[in-house]
Amino acid sequence: MTTDSRTKKQHRPRFIGNTYRPDAKVGRFLSALVLFGVSYGLYRGIQDNYLAEIIHITPFERGIVEFFRETPGLLLILILALMYRFADSKVFKIGVAIMAGGTVGLLLSSMSPLFMTKIFVVIFMVLFSTGEHIIMPVRATIAMDIAKKEKTGASLGLSNSISQFGNIAGFIFVTVIFFLLGKIGFNRTDIFGYRIVFGASAALMTTAALVAAALRETTLKAERRRFYFAKKFYKFYMLEVFYGARKQIFLTFAPYVLILQYGADPSIMSILYAICAGFGMLCSPLIGRIIDKVGYKAVMVADTLILIVVCLLYGFAHRLFPHNIAFFVVCCNFVLDSIISIASMASNIYVQRIAANQEEITSTLSTGISVNHIISIFIALMGGWIWKVTGIGVLFSLSAFLGLLNSIYAATIKKDEEYSG
Repeated sequence: MTTDSRTKKQHRPRFIGNTYRPDAKVGRFLSALVLFGVSYGLYRGIQDNYLAEIIHITPFERGIVEFFRETPGLLLILILALMYRFADSKVFKIGVAIMAGGTVGLLLSSMSPLFMTKIFVVIFMVLFSTGEHIIMPVRATIAMDIAKKEKTGASLGLSNSISQFGNIAGFIFVTVIFFLLGKIGFNRTDIFGYRIVFGASAALMTTAALVAAALRETTLKAERRRFYFAKKFYKFYMLEVFYGARKQIFLTFAPYVLILQYGADPSIMSILYAICAGFGMLCSPLIGRIIDKVGYKAVMVADTLILIVVCLLYGFAHRLFPHNIAFFVVCCNFVLDSIISIASMASNIYVQRIAANQEEITSTLSTGISVNHIISIFIALMGGWIWKVTGIGVLFSLSAFLGLLNSIYAATIKKDEEYSG
């Protein structure tokens, strides 16, 4: 070990030194995650209010929007096929740059009547979503690649925690901006606050893209297969189908429940997102260590059993409690929903345990994202129609049933499937 490498190692915080390989260059990667997290928090904090109250997207139309927004996930295999010779770090750089383009477009949509239409807003959301989906598998594989062999769960948890820290900053900024604007006379349907937030998000995501561009190549330089399906991963693919279906209902319609059913404004939504991110920051490393200790199977099963209760409270709180209490219950439910979603990292660990090499991990995770989007984009369309025709009770009961199926299927995973090479 050289003197420089020893010096760098000595200056690392203990939790980083204990988690990552001594030769790993983690600083820029983690810095990019922080900037990405803040920008994403700003965007996510106002997305649903912007669609509902400025662009006037109905619940039924929200399902249609989500169909197009999630299409890049369905096409991820094809998108990554175009970059199959690139190292994961380069794919990460491209994904963040595309997201920066999406945030700039959304800023334009809030500033110009020409772009403030449903069509243009959806186009910019799809652009942002394309970049987001591109980095999904490679962010996980980079985090696992730079970790010590026995610390992959902790590394995933820590990288999630850092992103969540950034999200908190973004959500708090949104809350403060809309609170102050409310104090000086602006109401929740004024566009000015949205312009400020989109502008800040665009600036930070552009900075994140510049930091990511300075990343060194990772050790993941093997050529990835253009398309990769393997029999040994079929349980992972099935779990992704269940996960894609039930998570889409939450991502698309849970915020709309709070906004349309209970009147939550951008400040309230951002506070809730900040609380979710706070718990995520604290719980991600803990859940990562739990996965390392008790195993991915136990976490997968427990996660979706808790989800059933969450689903039923989303769908029926307004029938079980008075309005103000129901609102509080659904807010708590929203936070719990966010916490248990962190446990989805268990499926990444499952893939790593049965994969033969890092190339196979990246290819399988990419395929898994496309597989879960095959069902999720149609669930988004069906969900909007179900809400319109039957109400939210049936919609979230369907999600509870899918969660139950997910738990039953996860219980069939066997330890002896792990790769021993």
